[in-house]
Amino acid sequence: METIASLISKIDSIIWGWPLLILLMGTHLFLTIRLKFIQRYIPKAIKLSVCQDDCAAGDVSQFSALTTALAATIGTGNIVGVSTAVALGGPGAVFWMWLTGVFGIATKYAESLLAVKYRVRTEDGTMAGGPMYVLEYGLKQKWLAVLFALFTAIAAFGIGCMVQANSIASMVEKQFNIPTWATGIVLMLLAGAVIVGGIKSIARVCNKLVPFMAVFYVLGCLLILILTADTIPATIMLILDSAFNGQAASGGFAGSTMMMAMRYGVARGLFSNESGLGSAPIVAAAAQTRNSVKQALVSSTGTFWDTVIICALTGIVIVNSGLWDQGLDGNHLTHAAFGHLPFSIGQIILTVGLLTFVFSTILGWSYYAEKAVEYLFGKIAILPYRLVFIALIFVGAIFSLNVVWDFADLANGLMAIPNLISLLLLHGVIVQETKKYLWNNNLEADSDDPVIEINTMKRAAIGRSEQH
Repeated sequence: METIASLISKIDSIIWGWPLLILLMGTHLFLTIRLKFIQRYIPKAIKLSVCQDDCAAGDVSQFSALTTALAATIGTGNIVGVSTAVALGGPGAVFWMWLTGVFGIATKYAESLLAVKYRVRTEDGTMAGGPMYVLEYGLKQKWLAVLFALFTAIAAFGIGCMVQANSIASMVEKQFNIPTWATGIVLMLLAGAVIVGGIKSIARVCNKLVPFMAVFYVLGCLLILILTADTIPATIMLILDSAFNGQAASGGFAGSTMMMAMRYGVARGLFSNESGLGSAPIVAAAAQTRNSVKQALVSSTGTFWDTVIICALTGIVIVNSGLWDQGLDGNHLTHAAFGHLPFSIGQIILTVGLLTFVFSTILGWSYYAEKAVEYLFGKIAILPYRLVFIALIFVGAIFSLNVVWDFADLANGLMAIPNLISLLLLHGVIVQETKKYLWNNNLEADSDDPVIEINTMKRAAIGRSEQH
């Protein structure tokens, strides 16, 4: 096990070196410029997210698509992921996470736009889409589509399953002295009961759970910051200074450089908001929407809520606690930062936050993975995959945190590469669609793109013919 963990860690370090950091942030910046700072439309996008296009083609409402995507993105990355970034990269990692979120809004918009534009209708009338279909039908690169789908199916075991189960099992064991295996079994049964119902079952749960958990956690963090308001100005200055100059620390913390802060900030930022990862567009393709731009705007709000707001609040709470330089790992730093407040206020916020975040993320990622498996092997493979996914919830609950996080980082990086390539090569299509519907004030127009009909019962991506 130690050998495997060491190998995963080494490969993870290679994948998340300067090339991928430059590719990821470069794509964020490039699309922000090409789309004339699409972030300025966030207020309009938020308003659109609560509207409904019942007459438009799709399986779920725009709001349901957004809450399902948020269910998957708002997870342990917003709490334990931020703590891990600070523990390994110093306070400056919070700034790089936040910056990744701000510019990542453009990337989330772009990838969701392409997912809707190139979505297909399966033989049972449901929609399917995401980077694999964009790569095949938009870019005409089937081999990249297959790679992305494979990476997604594998990555779901990490980011959407084992990491989530591991975080909540560790917290419950520490807080209530309940064995990790017991938590794993309960979580596995609860999640399995929802997952077997498919997208409509998942969307129903997410519609109720996501707004509650997000509002509760944001208000909780604001309460903590109000109680410790006197040190916030110094904390903000420390975060900004550490982002560019590095921050040596006492205790068990060996020190941090700008590269470490950027590496862990950007990596955890991607883990948190998934902009550029290509996961959220999979559910965006199922939305009832008149055109690709309308849903792309709605999807872009996910990155805003997830990283620009929630991760930023978590990061400030953790750094403001003054415990980040005590040599604690991400999990223990989270408990220490939220646990030093009186009347167990922090622990209540942390417990409820993690419980709801973990459960919702498992649900959202199960859908992403199923669509990837459906693309590769057809609908016949969905049930066996569901069973393996549900079983790995228990496995993740009893695994080492470092191994699980490294595995998740590695799989995320491999997913991001083909997706980012498609965004860069198809940026002309993205700009053209944006001009057609948004810049020409034509958001309510119906799309004139033909929907491709496919048979996923018989058709599999690996080894299939070129006839469509």
